[in-house]
Amino acid sequence: MKVSLFLSPCRMNARCSLLKLRRKLIPSLLSLLTLCVLLLITVKYSSITESLPPPVDIQTFQKYNVNCKAIYDMDPVEVGKSLITRTNQLVEDTDESLSTATSNCPMFMKTRGYDDVCVSEEEKDFPIAYSLVVHKSAWMLERLLKAIYSPNNIYCIHYDEKSSAQFTSAMKGLAGCVPNVFIATKREVVFYGDITRLKADLNCLSDLLRSEVQWKYVINLCGQDFPLRTNIELVSELKKLNGAHMLETCQPTKSKKKRFTFHHELRDNSEFGKWQEATKQRKTPPPHGIQMFTGSAYFVLSRHFVVYLNSSAVVRDLLDWSEDTFSPDEHFWATLVRIPGVPGEVPRSQGDITDLMSKTRLVKWEYLEGKVYPPCTGEHVRSVCVFGAAEMRWLLSYGHWFANKFDPKVDPVAIQCLEEELEERQRFFRKAAISSCPKH
Repeated sequence: MKVSLFLSPCRMNARCSLLKLRRKLIPSLLSLLTLCVLLLITVKYSSITESLPPPVDIQTFQKYNVNCKAIYDMDPVEVGKSLITRTNQLVEDTDESLSTATSNCPMFMKTRGYDDVCVSEEEKDFPIAYSLVVHKSAWMLERLLKAIYSPNNIYCIHYDEKSSAQFTSAMKGLAGCVPNVFIATKREVVFYGDITRLKADLNCLSDLLRSEVQWKYVINLCGQDFPLRTNIELVSELKKLNGAHMLETCQPTKSKKKRFTFHHELRDNSEFGKWQEATKQRKTPPPHGIQMFTGSAYFVLSRHFVVYLNSSAVVRDLLDWSEDTFSPDEHFWATLVRIPGVPGEVPRSQGDITDLMSKTRLVKWEYLEGKVYPPCTGEHVRSVCVFGAAEMRWLLSYGHWFANKFDPKVDPVAIQCLEEELEERQRFFRKAAISSCPKH
């Protein structure tokens, strides 16, 4: 029987049809499989990206192209350039942009350098507490916080309950991202010249005492302050106090006596909304025969003194008596440190400690310019100088620890140059204090 080496025409046609069908199906199946894989990858990638915070650009406060070292050296060309910048090139930083930046905490911390702060042993052994009473300009507060930040310190932010929703959101975002920064548990609606300004600090002091951080001294700041010393320099200065305080405390002038001699009432005011206005009604004398002194709202106080404040009936009585006085924060602290027997007492027999003697705050008053200090190169707000960049050298060499006022809407270059100078100083001093720079 002979076997044919060739298929019959019928079988051959069937096989050809099958091969043709296979050639058509295989590419289609491969395409379908590829599509399924791509869809699976897309779904997985989408679920991952949805769980991640949206990417943000946190370089949202304006940096200006200036040579700060030349400004410090009073180079006329660079100082002139800074004047042109503030006149023609101002860019307003919004509170909303800080809220956006703090929506991604890891990126915010990294970009702003909060996660890369070197701390010397001296700083670790001497934590500082801060009461920050603020109501506007979120990025200005953030820059102040960054300039004074050390992870072993503790920071209480009290924002005015009248503050905008955008500012409030920015403060909460900042406190949510940065370790050892928190919002005061009790907040006040603050009015100019009213006791609510004093209570804002007292609320923070109560919270700070409950903190796990065993701070040695507490410093209060407002949103237009800026440091003139680094944290490591401040630690060195505070150690020298040896339990004493740093604040202004003077015998009251005749005009300042009126602030607490007459009853005041909170009334509507065109400039401030509401403020404490004097009446003709005389007040009773201060409780416990306390001798009154005046100073400023700013203080540097020891922990032992704050513990005493928190438990003293005399302090509570003075606070209650001060409810209807004008700007009680400008006599409360100045008076308390003079009470015999308080921790860190300033004897009543000791002479006045003026604002230029106390290192808590360097302020330029318009009526003393040209007599006590050089003229303001920025602008004046209620007789107080808002500093300009040309005053940087004077500010840093005068010897004070903080200065007031600064405003990025008046002269952002002044703030930027102080930031750069403090960062350079911090690197220098910490390099001298520690051979390597370990992370906290």
